[in-house]
Amino acid sequence: MLFENLNINNKLLKVLQEKEYSEATEIQQKAIPHILKGRDLIGCAQTGTGKTAAFAIPILDKLSKCMDEVEQPIQALVLAPTRELAIQIGESFENYGKYTSVKTGVVFGGITPKRHIKVLKKKPSIVVATPGRLLDLIGKGVADLSQVKYLVLDEADRMLDLGMIKDVNKILASLPAKRQNMLFSATMPKGVMKMIRSMLRNPISVKVSQLPEEKKVIEQQIYVVEETEKTKLVLHLLNEINYESILIFARTKKKADKLSKAINATNVRTKAIHGDKNQSERHKSLQLFKDKEIKILIATDVAARGLDIDHISHVINMNIPNVPETYIHRIGRTGRAGRKGIAISFCSSQELEFLGEIEKLQNSKIQVVKEHPFVITK
Repeated sequence: MLFENLNINNKLLKVLQEKEYSEATEIQQKAIPHILKGRDLIGCAQTGTGKTAAFAIPILDKLSKCMDEVEQPIQALVLAPTRELAIQIGESFENYGKYTSVKTGVVFGGITPKRHIKVLKKKPSIVVATPGRLLDLIGKGVADLSQVKYLVLDEADRMLDLGMIKDVNKILASLPAKRQNMLFSATMPKGVMKMIRSMLRNPISVKVSQLPEEKKVIEQQIYVVEETEKTKLVLHLLNEINYESILIFARTKKKADKLSKAINATNVRTKAIHGDKNQSERHKSLQLFKDKEIKILIATDVAARGLDIDHISHVINMNIPNVPETYIHRIGRTGRAGRKGIAISFCSSQELEFLGEIEKLQNSKIQVVKEHPFVITK
């Protein structure tokens, strides 16, 4: 379906044409018409499917039609679990809305609140925020949510993982009861379903699986190896494989830092990003990776969620995720735009059960690489 057939105003269509976006993705085709009609919506979609545009475009369309009034309070609120995702969403709103008079502000933790107080004093119609920092600004009396008409919860499952649900509920209590709600999540665990029942009214549900073309070009490999040997196996593989860029998922912040240190000791420049890194460090590391100045980036799952980086040749999972959909989401970072990608996952004997669940979800077995120095022989 073409964007011009989705009843979007000309100012937004002009931007999409400049970006050479003519045909809407599946999530955009399914979500945009319902959002324009004012329906609450549940979107189950992963990074790379175009979900940010699926809510940003209709919200901008609605707001751009009522921008005659000046000095309006916040009209739309988007909550995101991480600083990086909040920044990316804010940039998307600004890019898509550049020919409108709709202003966007982004607030997140890790920097002085004074900077964000200045952002809110500019009276943005759209605010993209991480929950903790927004609560802080509400407490200071500088964030007025009394006129919010549109609420988006993006990556709701990550918010649950990060224990943000209490902060989210406090923010919801500050909003008008009458509003349009949109919730997007890559997975739908019980906590997300509970959130849906409490905040959405008769919602439309749209679901988009990983893009078919991505599935076809990702070669999946499993290395069965004990936990204590995983770092050694990474170092071995870096000497054996040809790679353009590698995104490595580590289970904890400590393990991400430890692995980064081990790889850097071999004179291969590597950076780690996670919640303990300050905003400037994380931004610099991401930019170095995007600019190909470093070829390896190590991230915890939470820090990496929402990052949209093209042309990652390899993804390495240091652990098998215990949620199969999380595995699908991670490996979808490679093999994009028709390019082949390789997803390598390390599986200890304790994680074989999780591997079985992933294979069941995919309805196919994953290739097990048996020839490597650290294979389990028991």
